[in-house]
Amino acid sequence: MDNLKFALFLIILTTVSSDNDNDLDWNFCGTWRHGNNPLSLNLNISTGCKGISISANESFLSINGQITAQCRRSEVITFKHLGLESGEDIKFCLDWEPLLDLLMLTVGEKKLILCSPASLQDSCCTDLSDGPNTQEADYGILNVKIKNDSITDKTRMAYNFQAHSTNYTELCEQAKQESGPNKCAEPPYAHKSDVEMKEDFKGHSVTSPAIAGRPVKSNITVHLPAALKQAAKNVNKVTCTFFKNISLLQEAHKTAKPINDVVEITVENEIIRNLPEPIRIDFYHEAVSVSLRACVSWDTRKDSLQVNWSKDGCKTEQSGENHTVCQCNHLTYFTVLVDLNRQPVPHLLELTVITYLGCAVSLISCVALIIYLCRKRRRSKEQSLPIHVGLAVSLAFLSLIFFFNGVLANVGRESVCTWVGAVLHYALLCSFAWMGIEVLHTFWLVYMVFTPRLKPYIWNLVGFALPAVPVVILAPIGDIYGLIEVPPSEDPENPYRMCWMDINENKGWLAFCLTNIMTLALLVSSGLVMLFLVYRQIRTRDEWKQNRVAFLSIWGLSCLYGTTWGLAFLKFEPISTFILFITCILNSFQGFFLMLRFCMLDWMQKQAGGSGLGSSSTGSTRQHMLQAQEKS
Repeated sequence: MDNLKFALFLIILTTVSSDNDNDLDWNFCGTWRHGNNPLSLNLNISTGCKGISISANESFLSINGQITAQCRRSEVITFKHLGLESGEDIKFCLDWEPLLDLLMLTVGEKKLILCSPASLQDSCCTDLSDGPNTQEADYGILNVKIKNDSITDKTRMAYNFQAHSTNYTELCEQAKQESGPNKCAEPPYAHKSDVEMKEDFKGHSVTSPAIAGRPVKSNITVHLPAALKQAAKNVNKVTCTFFKNISLLQEAHKTAKPINDVVEITVENEIIRNLPEPIRIDFYHEAVSVSLRACVSWDTRKDSLQVNWSKDGCKTEQSGENHTVCQCNHLTYFTVLVDLNRQPVPHLLELTVITYLGCAVSLISCVALIIYLCRKRRRSKEQSLPIHVGLAVSLAFLSLIFFFNGVLANVGRESVCTWVGAVLHYALLCSFAWMGIEVLHTFWLVYMVFTPRLKPYIWNLVGFALPAVPVVILAPIGDIYGLIEVPPSEDPENPYRMCWMDINENKGWLAFCLTNIMTLALLVSSGLVMLFLVYRQIRTRDEWKQNRVAFLSIWGLSCLYGTTWGLAFLKFEPISTFILFITCILNSFQGFFLMLRFCMLDWMQKQAGGSGLGSSSTGSTRQHMLQAQEKS
């Protein structure tokens, strides 16, 4: 029954193909039922137009055939080497685009390029039809679909297809007729231009062909230097292939998107790198912010199975929003990558200097404050002192980690940043936790005067142990912590590196919102409410009639409650830059301001003769009515 269904489908497919000319693409999908042995991908692809066979057994998924015009590939690759899981049945799809000579295998979510895009001249292989297929087996391919049409759910070891040769020009004309104005593919799909490098070769410029309805300035221009002739010792011909709207090349990056144009520059059977005079490529594109684009290349000799755009070997020169100049010292595929997530930060150098200075001063201040509070704790029974010590310790730890963060990011890179980012996240959550404890403790003192106090070890569990829970949960997930780059607006090509949460990834962004944004929003809102309650409770007292005392009291409590972190939510023009600097100064110097608060309390206590304001570390929070209870 399945054989009859398969044959009937192919008859219908052939009839449709004959009515609508040739197939512009072909797609085969199935599920590989394998054994427990190590799994491998067996490739044997050569030029010609005989057909293709897709087979599978207990250990191998094999693709054999002759359907390409230029591509040759024969190798065995283990799934472990590809970074693929080999647990349950594996879903896969094989896609063939004859106009590009492109053969791609999708396994799970990973796209493997078996034959990279190329420009054809004469003929191409299309209209794959049914060939002899094997009988059912325990291991093999099941749930087969061809062009999204279900064929069979039985398990077979092999599927064979015969191919037919088609004139490239005729197929391209068919594609032009079928590609409406809204279709992303814009024929010609690829255009190849060969340049002969004679003995007196002094350089040459190659421009991509004009496309109807598009201005001439939208073309790509490649300037080949004279040094290329010296580097290509055995070959006198260089080939430039211009691609447009190739979806595979445009979907190959997680957080950035290449422009529509890609150019490949090759010299047959030659590997050319480190040219003394770089190749210049002029890309014209839609308006893109200068700080968000970079010239990149994909070296197929390093990673031929997966598109991997890299900035190595290319220098970006900006020539306006619509024009990017790339200077590259090697030959491969080139394009301009537009970053979709990375936003440049204005005045990043100044903000970095302020942050480092603030962290250093805060670290020293917190250490001095810890020593001061520990000494005071020996001669005082104030129950708020352990909480103040906990806040000072957490801020000192946060300042220490942040101060060395940039150095560790540049030295250790990704391997070290996974751990440093997790530690920095823990230190930040600890600081938020102790600020929250300060808010809760103040509420306890003002409104629950006669309620028994919690033991210090409970505060320590909440302040130091609880923040470790989300970090311990997130760290094993992966792709949460790592190396991130923050580009300055003035020089986007030299970003600042730090170890933190990768919020460009969906998992990282979700974790950032759930742990940091929600905690900060809760902390700031509760801190502001507590400030209002304290102000309403003691605003009529004589001490508060002095403006200096009122300001210092509110400012000191703000340092305790972490309300200054709420400025991070205020980002609106035209004062966004001002807010950015104020936020940076207040939060990086928070440890210093905290120490200053306790110094002012002692000074105010001496000024008041030891009986007025500031007689305890809680200071203006409780005033006279609470001093007796706190010291009890």
